Amino acid sequence: MSKFYYGFALAISILVPNIQLLAQQIIGTVHDHKGIPIENATILIENTSISGKTDEKGFFELAYDGEKAILQLRAVGYQASKQTLTKDKYEANTIFTLQEDNLNLNEVVVSATRYGIDRQKAPVIVGVLSPKLFNATQSVAMSETLNYQPGVRVENNCQNCGFTQVRLNGLEGAYSQILINSRAVYSALNSVYGLDQIPTSMIDRIEIVRSGGSALFGANAIAGTINIITKDPVENDWSIKSTNSLIGGKSWDNTIDFNTSYVDNDLSAGATFYGMHRNREGYDANGDGFTEMTKLRNTTFGTKAFYKPSEYNKITVDLSVLDEFRRGGDHLNLAPHFTDVTEQLRTNSLIGGLTYDHYSKDWKQKISIYASAQKSNRESFYGGLGGKRTAQDSLTAANSYGDTKDIAYVTGGQYTYNWDTDVLTAGIELNGNNTKDEIPGYNRLIDQRTKNIGTYIQYEWNIVPTLKTLIGARYDYTNVDGKYNLGTFTRTSDQNFGNF
Repeated sequence: MSKFYYGFALAISILVPNIQLLAQQIIGTVHDHKGIPIENATILIENTSISGKTDEKGFFELAYDGEKAILQLRAVGYQASKQTLTKDKYEANTIFTLQEDNLNLNEVVVSATRYGIDRQKAPVIVGVLSPKLFNATQSVAMSETLNYQPGVRVENNCQNCGFTQVRLNGLEGAYSQILINSRAVYSALNSVYGLDQIPTSMIDRIEIVRSGGSALFGANAIAGTINIITKDPVENDWSIKSTNSLIGGKSWDNTIDFNTSYVDNDLSAGATFYGMHRNREGYDANGDGFTEMTKLRNTTFGTKAFYKPSEYNKITVDLSVLDEFRRGGDHLNLAPHFTDVTEQLRTNSLIGGLTYDHYSKDWKQKISIYASAQKSNRESFYGGLGGKRTAQDSLTAANSYGDTKDIAYVTGGQYTYNWDTDVLTAGIELNGNNTKDEIPGYNRLIDQRTKNIGTYIQYEWNIVPTLKTLIGARYDYTNVDGKYNLGTFTRTSDQNFGNF
């Protein structure tokens, strides 16, 4: 009897604390100012690692035993909120209201400091283009959205090939750095036509910094940076969209795209898939027989996935495949070398990246190790008969076919330490670009390989709550090894130089 009583008492002593623990639940509901529940809002108890998300009814539960809880509430498209609850209100199912963030001031941006920070707290102005703007303007490619940002202009420099460049603060495109997920893997070759090749269906947002970012992103960021952040899987959903436009009443531009995501219930893994197919007819605005807008066919497919082996570690993989055909000039129904003027290109690109993030247990330190690469093949034709129609002219025009192969890569590591007020960021990365552009008929060859090792450090000093100062430096060591044949002109280059 005594043994049974002892065992029973021991069981009670074990179960009672657990019952008490389960009884300490913070229960609440999150909705907007209209009373509509907000799904997938995140709730974090300040100064702890306890967090959770709301369900489709905006409801959440958090296990917590403290005497007072300071809750940080966030949701995409809404202003962040901080609420304090005392222990006697934990189970009262408190209703929290989040206001819409119409100016996107509370979203997290990374382009200003190379780590996540609230946009309104960023030390430099960061412009953000979001899916809300993409839908409002019916934009299907990145080139159609950038003009809606102050200080940014996309201009068409060639009606036959559709070459566009983006200008920040009036400076030419070469002075701006285009990034994909904060990686400088978008080469100079891709940037020539790449603004049309990236569909808005794969973009979560575009961050634009119209000021020098050379300390963090290299010498190309003199005018600023354009950072393309691809979509992350945040919830289980899918969408299919079709956009159909008629240009000048006679040329169709038809696009169909999709996006779907899957995320585990425990948020330890997720993946998103996106794709687009676009078919645009050539457009002749003035009836002279030559296109003002190129004929364009574009097919894109990609994915982005993450896996969290633990609470403090995250692995992210992204991959995109792009195939584009464009042609401008006259007589689009003829082979290129039978026309007066033709500029025709077919581009295939493969872009991928791998990132490993590790956080310290107090969330103040972060180490990122990453590698990204891009490979592109391009078949081109620049030429024509020049208005003539002889057999010899056709043979001469046939020499205008060319082939280009381009590989760009970046790998490196970054360390961030976040004090309560100040932030230290430091890193090292290796960039490389191999380009071979050849037109055999004209004895034209550009065969160039560049390598760059860069190190950077930046300190963000919060002097007072309303005043921040950024102090940063970067050193790059670059090697350029190239061979250049332009008809009878031949030149080689093998140079090393450093920049601070």
